[in-house]
Amino acid sequence: MFYKPRGVVTTMSDPQNRRSIADFVQNLPERVFPVGRLDFNTEGLLLLTNDGALAQALMHPSHEVNKTYLVKVPGIVPQEKLDQLRLGVKLEDGPTAPAIVNLRDYDHERGFTLFDITIHEGRNRQIRRMCDAIGFPVRDLKRIKLGPLQLSNLGRGKFRSLSEQELSQLRKAAKL
Repeated sequence: MFYKPRGVVTTMSDPQNRRSIADFVQNLPERVFPVGRLDFNTEGLLLLTNDGALAQALMHPSHEVNKTYLVKVPGIVPQEKLDQLRLGVKLEDGPTAPAIVNLRDYDHERGFTLFDITIHEGRNRQIRRMCDAIGFPVRDLKRIKLGPLQLSNLGRGKFRSLSEQELSQLRKAAKL
């Protein structure tokens, strides 16, 4: 489990010499690769593995492994807009599956809305595009959960090995 900071590319090498995941895990004894991606400006939970079958199962939409994000958008999002996310929105590459959306906070003083959104798809920049579609572009985005795993007590740029119990739960979530 790796806490990817904002401003890091989700790759093991970058031709543009930007900071990459490899910069954080170069001292690991085995070669690992990222399971899926988080865009350059998104932070949060990212799995690194050397198990190709597990990685494929976790990322394939047919396995419906949930991913939860903490989203901060400018403005006060009306419930009907959050409901659009809950029903699914039309994107240029087709409609999204319904999302689970939980409102965390309206900050009227500073003018933003904070909510969790859970999806099982993994399209490129999907959460950002969904929020754009309802007229509230993302200011901050952080993946806080992937399947049964939660990003907690792990600092930005840090990683840790998963326990056998966590691996078992992850395999079960991926239907392996």
